[in-house]
Amino acid sequence: MMPSPFPPLPALILAGLLALIAAVLSAGAVWAVERVLRARALLDHPNERSSHAVPTPRGGGLGVLAAALPLLAWDALMRPEGAADGGVPWAMLAAGTALAALSWRDDLRPLPAGPRLAGHLLACAGVWLLLDLPGPVFQGLVPGPLDSVAAVLLWGWFVNLYNFMDGIDGITGVETGTVGVGLALVTVAGGLALPIAAPLILAGAAAGFLVWNWHPARIFLGDVGSVTLGYLLGGLLLMLAAQGAWAPALILPLYHLADASLTLLGRLARGHAPFRAHREHAYQVAVQAGLSHARVSGIVAAVNVLLIGLALLATVWTRWPPVIGAVALVLALLGVLRWRPAWLAARPAG
Repeated sequence: MMPSPFPPLPALILAGLLALIAAVLSAGAVWAVERVLRARALLDHPNERSSHAVPTPRGGGLGVLAAALPLLAWDALMRPEGAADGGVPWAMLAAGTALAALSWRDDLRPLPAGPRLAGHLLACAGVWLLLDLPGPVFQGLVPGPLDSVAAVLLWGWFVNLYNFMDGIDGITGVETGTVGVGLALVTVAGGLALPIAAPLILAGAAAGFLVWNWHPARIFLGDVGSVTLGYLLGGLLLMLAAQGAWAPALILPLYHLADASLTLLGRLARGHAPFRAHREHAYQVAVQAGLSHARVSGIVAAVNVLLIGLALLATVWTRWPPVIGAVALVLALLGVLRWRPAWLAARPAG
């Protein structure tokens, strides 16, 4: 009799416990990092492209990763790769740690775009060659070896868009938390041979960070956090797609994918430098129009919960209707954020 890929109840309980531990450790570590950064005057000063008004420490990702990476390593050690509830591949953890070091250097003294992008793609390509995946990411739509090339480029883009989208208080913590929980739920619902605890650890660490990053933020994530979280979540999403669950893998991060990608295409069409800092994402436009950081991040959280529901439908039912529904939902949100943000303003009671 073949063993069921569905994880046993003790594994699910342990995954939830690890998420709770990650949240507590992250909240404490980010608090400590914030005090050190303030003492050393390592602050992000406002400029014409900023969405904040006062100098604020940047580097909270150090605390998030200090909580998440050891737990991810422990989980990988306790859950052998190949098991239904196996951990994050060791190569991905090692490359993620290296990217964190590179990104912290970039936070302290900005690096040119070339070396930074080369590091991102090297981390993606190197680990991709070592992953033992059951099938192609694009499910035969991209022929042969081009599937791997496209997957690496998509992973590299995801790393960068995660960094681009970290522009207001709370939004990256919300995205990491909801995508992490969604990954775990889809894995369980689909009985897939993917890490269960790992995405919940990332979600828990993000929740601990939100204690200090919710508006008005006391500390920012920094590239050290946004790049590394984007790398780890991007890798898990591609592993999900390679299991045949391409629809949930597309749906879960669809808001971030759409806002970043459509904004980049718009900038390219207008002849703007693609990687120059700006405030043209839909969520940034909404904040400039008067919505609070908390309001926009809360709206993104609510939409992401709906996306989790659609991803679960795509897992247990059929693919295309949930995908079409998710695309329509996200495009509607982007349109409202960009052109009708007043519709989303809080209404006075009574």
